[in-house]
Amino acid sequence: MKTQPLAGDRRPDPAGGPLRSTLSVLAATLFANAASAAELPRLAVEQYRLKNGLTVILHQDNRLPVVAVNVWYDVGGLHEKPGKSGFAHLFEHMMFQGSRHVPEDAHFPLLQAAGATDVNGSTDFDRTNYFETVPKNQLGLALWLEADRMGFLLDHINEASFKNQLEVVKNERRQSVEQAPYQLLEEKMVQAMYPAPHPYHGNVIGSMEDLSRASLDDVREFWLTYYSPENASLAIVGDIDPATVKAEIERYFGSLVGRKKPPAPVVTPPVLRGQTVIRHEETVGRLPKVVVDWMAPPPYAPGSSELELLAEILSGTRASRLDAKLVYADQIAQAASVHLRSLKGGSVFELSVTLRPGRTAEEGLAAIDQVLADLKKHPPTAAELARAKNSLLTRSVLRLEGGNARAELFQEYVLYLGDANKLAWELEHTAQATLPDVRAAAERTLTGDRLVGLAIPTMSAGGAK
Repeated sequence: MKTQPLAGDRRPDPAGGPLRSTLSVLAATLFANAASAAELPRLAVEQYRLKNGLTVILHQDNRLPVVAVNVWYDVGGLHEKPGKSGFAHLFEHMMFQGSRHVPEDAHFPLLQAAGATDVNGSTDFDRTNYFETVPKNQLGLALWLEADRMGFLLDHINEASFKNQLEVVKNERRQSVEQAPYQLLEEKMVQAMYPAPHPYHGNVIGSMEDLSRASLDDVREFWLTYYSPENASLAIVGDIDPATVKAEIERYFGSLVGRKKPPAPVVTPPVLRGQTVIRHEETVGRLPKVVVDWMAPPPYAPGSSELELLAEILSGTRASRLDAKLVYADQIAQAASVHLRSLKGGSVFELSVTLRPGRTAEEGLAAIDQVLADLKKHPPTAAELARAKNSLLTRSVLRLEGGNARAELFQEYVLYLGDANKLAWELEHTAQATLPDVRAAAERTLTGDRLVGLAIPTMSAGGAK
């Protein structure tokens, strides 16, 4: 499943190099013929719960002497109250500021001094995560740090550190949204796609108005509500001995207080009626851009695998329909992309095209509609589906090389399916998708009920107004 976090993203893990060529060959040979379930790659995953409710995911990978530690909390933009947008991301920043036994701003230095890599966190609409990859002999340090902020953050936070991070987040919004190409258009489209009071209304990073209203009391309430073992999952992937690691997990996390998991938000996915067009005066990007959104099935629901394949058929290679027509044949576009953004509160199938200098957004939309009309007249072929399976499944297998990437995948399965051991199940769904199913998914999704965003630059690519 493809996701695109708005406030952070996955990063590659150094633990995967030795298997790249092997996995590439494996993927190409297996999926070219729509592999059977028996042939699909499988990873041994153990999942269990501590008495305080913490979900634990273990996967042994002895290729390199490193271990990825990855913690997910079931909280994101989906869980924010009206007027509190961006608070999940703001709280992510507070988690690096120290806890009862960890001094202010010591989290990163302690891990870096121990040789850790890939140390960070990210926030999305549906979850917040924290991760680090450490030498195997430093696993205890990573577990201690994660457990201390899970159990004792409130013992350290103060007004000064809160105000400091509030300004950091505001500046991050200025840099990543207000002063970044096309990001204000994206924010407008999210607001239109998810009308208030839908919790996705806006941006994961929040609005300046809502951030300015945040208080230290909000931090305390947020931690007490969402940051407990019952609402979290811990994935450990790498060069481990499972029995030893279980004892270490119990040592650091077993005594933490387990507060009751908060009830899941009840959110009705929005429904688009007809076409809505947003014309945005783009002051940062210098080229016109077109973004088209449709509503899509929930994460891992029937039809989602087919839409992943449809995205590959439409874009991603020189042979994909959008790229072949707009980028290479007609040469009116610099780039094209299509992806499925799967979310609990309403998934989105999104198509975007960045035009070449001298072209207009209206020309881009007309060209997109020509490709979509041709897709309806000439549905995907068996050759296109086979190529899409090869591309998508090869990328899925190559993703399994990194320790943190594996941990993220297991965590994703737990969040959306409740079971970390869903790799073969997902790959099988993709490998066995049929041409009629992909065509039906295209007909259901690519309708006239859509949201269109047109970025109209106020400054040309050459610098003239």
